Amino acid sequence: MERRELFSFLSSSVSELAREKKEEKVIIRPPYYIDEDAFATECQNCEAQCASLCQEQIIIIGEDKTPQLDFSKRGCTYCDECAIACPSDVLLVENKSLVNASIVINKNKCISWQGVMCFSCKDPCYENAIDFKAMFMPEINDKCTNCGFCIGRCPVDAIDILKVS
Repeated sequence: MERRELFSFLSSSVSELAREKKEEKVIIRPPYYIDEDAFATECQNCEAQCASLCQEQIIIIGEDKTPQLDFSKRGCTYCDECAIACPSDVLLVENKSLVNASIVINKNKCISWQGVMCFSCKDPCYENAIDFKAMFMPEINDKCTNCGFCIGRCPVDAIDILKVS
C-alpha cells in the first residue's frame, strides 16, 4: 500500500467514525417531567400543543411522536408554556427542573481554545455561566441552567449537549 492510499484510508475511517458518532442523537426532553416512559405512552395521540405554544420554537415532535428540544437556533427560557399546554400531564409546571442535560465546550473544536478571539457562546448566556481564562479558553461554570442558548450560536459547533442519566 502506498503512502497516499494509507492516508486516504485513514481519513475515510476517521470521517466514518465521526459521522456515526454524530448520528447518535441525544434526545433532550422539555424540563417539566418526572417519568420519561410517559412520553412513549401518552404523547402518541396528542396534538403537540407543547410544540406549537413554545415561545422559542425549540420543541420539535420526533419520529416517535414525542417532544424533544432542538437547541440549534435558540434555547429554553423555562417559560412553563409547554407544561401548561400539555393535556395528558406528562409535562407539569410543578415538575419544573433544569433541562436534563450537561452542556460542555469541546476544547478541540472551540476556536477560542485555539487562540482565536470569539465570544459567541458568552453573548447569549443569560446566566453568565461561561467564564474565560484571560481572553480565551471558555469554560462553563456552575451557573449554567442547561438552557442551550449558547449551542446554536457557536460558529464551529463546539458546544456539546450530553444527556444526564
